[in-house]
Amino acid sequence: MSFAEILGSTLSPDANIREQATRALESAEIESFPQYLLSLTQELVNDASPGDVRSAAGIALKNALSAKDETRREQYSQRWLQVSDTVRGQIKQGALISLGTDNHHVSMTAAQVVAAIIAIELPHGQWQDAITVLLQNVSTNNAGLKIASLQTIGYVCESIDPEILVTQSNPILTAVIQGANSDEPSQEVRFAAITALFNSLEFVRQNFENEGERNVIMQTVCEATQSPEPTVQVAAYECLVRIMQLYYDKMAFYMEKALLGLTVTGMKHAEEKIALQAIEFWSTLCDEEIELQLEEEEAQEYGRPLDRQNFQFAKSSLGLVMPTLLFLLTRQDEDADEDEWNVSMAAATCLSLLAQTVGNDIVSFVIPFVEQHIRNPDWHYREAAVMAFGSILDGPEPSVLNPLVTQALPVLIEMVKDQVVQVKDTAAWTLGRVCDLLMDCIQLGVHLHSLVSALVAGLEDNARIVSNCCWALMNITEQLGSTSADTYPLSDYFEGIVTALMRITESNVNENKSRTSAYETMATLASSGPKDTVPIIGKLGVAILDRLDTTIANAGQIVGTDDRVALGELQSNLLNVLTNVTRTLGRQVSEISDRMMTTVLQLLTTSSKQAAVSEDAFLLVGALITALEGEFSRYLESFSPFLYNALQNYEEYQLCSISVGLIGDICRGLGQDAAPYCDQFMTILLHNLESDALSRDVKPGILSCFGDIALAIGGSFETYLEVSFRVLMTACSLSASTPANDDDTIDYLNQLRAGIFEAFVGIVQGLKSDNKAQLVLPQAQSLLGFMSVVFSDPTKSEEVVKNMIGLLGDLADAFPNGEIRDYLRAEWIQALIKYGRTGPRGSSLREHTRWAREMIKRASS
Repeated sequence: MSFAEILGSTLSPDANIREQATRALESAEIESFPQYLLSLTQELVNDASPGDVRSAAGIALKNALSAKDETRREQYSQRWLQVSDTVRGQIKQGALISLGTDNHHVSMTAAQVVAAIIAIELPHGQWQDAITVLLQNVSTNNAGLKIASLQTIGYVCESIDPEILVTQSNPILTAVIQGANSDEPSQEVRFAAITALFNSLEFVRQNFENEGERNVIMQTVCEATQSPEPTVQVAAYECLVRIMQLYYDKMAFYMEKALLGLTVTGMKHAEEKIALQAIEFWSTLCDEEIELQLEEEEAQEYGRPLDRQNFQFAKSSLGLVMPTLLFLLTRQDEDADEDEWNVSMAAATCLSLLAQTVGNDIVSFVIPFVEQHIRNPDWHYREAAVMAFGSILDGPEPSVLNPLVTQALPVLIEMVKDQVVQVKDTAAWTLGRVCDLLMDCIQLGVHLHSLVSALVAGLEDNARIVSNCCWALMNITEQLGSTSADTYPLSDYFEGIVTALMRITESNVNENKSRTSAYETMATLASSGPKDTVPIIGKLGVAILDRLDTTIANAGQIVGTDDRVALGELQSNLLNVLTNVTRTLGRQVSEISDRMMTTVLQLLTTSSKQAAVSEDAFLLVGALITALEGEFSRYLESFSPFLYNALQNYEEYQLCSISVGLIGDICRGLGQDAAPYCDQFMTILLHNLESDALSRDVKPGILSCFGDIALAIGGSFETYLEVSFRVLMTACSLSASTPANDDDTIDYLNQLRAGIFEAFVGIVQGLKSDNKAQLVLPQAQSLLGFMSVVFSDPTKSEEVVKNMIGLLGDLADAFPNGEIRDYLRAEWIQALIKYGRTGPRGSSLREHTRWAREMIKRASS
């Protein structure tokens, strides 16, 4: 079978033929990677070959060079770079030639191949003339070649670090602007050029700093919004959205001269895709101004000057934007899927962001619209009025909203029974927003009964309404509930709500996640119910346990993948309810704990391939350990094999992380009774720390777990002290030497440092409890030196500072007789204590600092 025939077979409707062809390609790739690439290239450039076969060759070629997964992408990159220059040159030449083919699909595939090669080679200083060749193509009269080359440039700009392309930004920008210009006769070329411009916006920052060049860019994009081709208009509005996001500071002139009028007109466009992007422009503008308001508040709090100016575009444009947005709310599509993004949804989102941006100023625009249409016979206007009201509840001051909400509540409650499902759904959502944001507006003696009655009745309605009614009920119980209180306003309704939720979850239907929402509401009720609801919560736990047992009994009848996923989701929902029931019942859960653990162990046995279910089962076990404390020891022998397996499951690192947390729960709950298990715990934990296969995100928790073990077994931790100190000091060195170049690294370093300090806190306290604190003394100098490095790091988190201050206090408390006096007199320690004392009054940071200061004062005197 020829290579062309194999590629053709990958497109066969017969699954067996496709699979055989795919295996043949994989074998050819393994047998000789260079020859495999050459064979694909030969088919890509072969004008005599069918277009779909050529496209298949191009896709296979691109897939051999790039991947979404970062690790695999790097492997593919190295594999390509090891191919000889001669072979690589032939492939590059073939891909470039294919850009000019008459077959549009083939040229677009070739664009992906060329971009994939550039993305590998350019960062390594190779194929330096690639961009030049593409730019020359853009200058030709061949429209197909221009489009493919512009598309390639767009792909390259999207996939390569902007810093690498900065030196070529001028010629790229020139070519792209030329292609996007209104004088360009081909709208396809304009579309490709505008798309390339969108992808290049991030690395043309220098060009945007130049007023003349900026004017050319903005004029080109604004003119493209008036193209006769809708795809060009959409791409142009996408560009404006991105420009507002990247270059807000430069937009004052353009907002006044063009953007305000263009985007308001765009929002009214009959073509939905154009209207959506015009609305997105205002949503993005609001995001920027909300961020600027936060920066302004932070600058005032810390007495810093403002770096950027807030032009308040949103506030000054309300008169033009608001009438359009309110009208767009009425453009609902009653046949649209709930998750399908449309103009009315986009308008509601934008309205909500505007409310957060301009605050009180939005009220005078929205309330007349609400009053005019809340009773409108046309459901489109009725629903729009409710949506408008619900969308502005976050932003204006509560004092402004309170009288309006109080007046609207009876109407909203009544509208949950409206004849039109869309109106009922939005009314339930708006009530949920009120309960979430403005609970104080609800006069419990006046509104609570009718509100709860309407929401419970809504639980029997359409699945969309069920989800929003559940959300509203969750918000009410979270706002009003407290497990430490004797009773709360929902107590009289508690059993009725639980009964209704149990009733609607009896079926296997989970349309619009309504069943999941109902179980989440049960879990919330269980976690926030006061003391007089505990008997009902206990009964709920038994009923949920019955259902969980039923799912285990029926698991053998499940065949299809979808059914298995649905079963796993249901089991997770049930486990989450049981976890919250356990936390609320506390010691009282012992009445059903034997049965609960039996069920959990059966579940862990049958659901070994469903990590999410295992994670939720482990969280339930954690709640049981916390509730039962030492009494949990009777389950540990039967549970520990599952725990050990999870600790060594590197692929499911979240399950592994939860398992590490369970060791801490066991140690805190059992104390000295955990000692027989600590050898195994420490062995596995140390092995995990050394493993490169385990996600680094799990490792800070492992270090912290050393502290939990030490606190539990006290002086017996001496057995593990040498290896623990070695590991912790290695972690200190790693933390101190790793450059904090990005947010992810900063977050990880803070987690790592917090874990290190938590470990030392537990070790110091544990050894001190058995008069063995002196074993820590040889590490004091190195440890305090590391702490001084951390304190000087401007990216340190408050948690790290709090843990560090706590550790200082523990060290001072452990050595009160001057053993570390000289270390404690260091200037950085005094600066750290001063820093901690600036924490908010009553905060844990301030309390830690106050105690540590006393300990340090005593130990250094």
